[in-house]
Amino acid sequence: MATSSISSATANLQGAGLGLQDLLKILLTQLQYQDPLKPMDNQEFVAQIAQFSALEANQQLNNKVDQLLSIQSTTQTIGMIGKTVDVSNGNGGVVSGVVSALSFTNGDPQITIKQSDGTLVPGITLGQISAVR
Repeated sequence: MATSSISSATANLQGAGLGLQDLLKILLTQLQYQDPLKPMDNQEFVAQIAQFSALEANQQLNNKVDQLLSIQSTTQTIGMIGKTVDVSNGNGGVVSGVVSALSFTNGDPQITIKQSDGTLVPGITLGQISAVR
């Protein structure tokens, strides 16, 4: 397998959810069934292992960044409790109210606002908020 095709293959395998252990099994199988008259080049073998290690490191980094973004959005949402926010509704209008509660749906923070007439509007995501006062 050529080194350039390994790069595209590792990107495809990463999208499929395969990890370093799976990729090493593939590499060992490749070594097992290689042509004895044309063995794999040592430099190519080391390059493939280095790419597999880099792939695993990238996957771990992506997981940590996702965790950091989740914590950051939670912290931002907690800071809005008691503040007045403007929220864009689906009809192009804006609803205003005081943030009265925080909840989580599938790990994503959502707020509930209390409008001036006492109506509660639940299930508002950070992306819907247009202004905080």
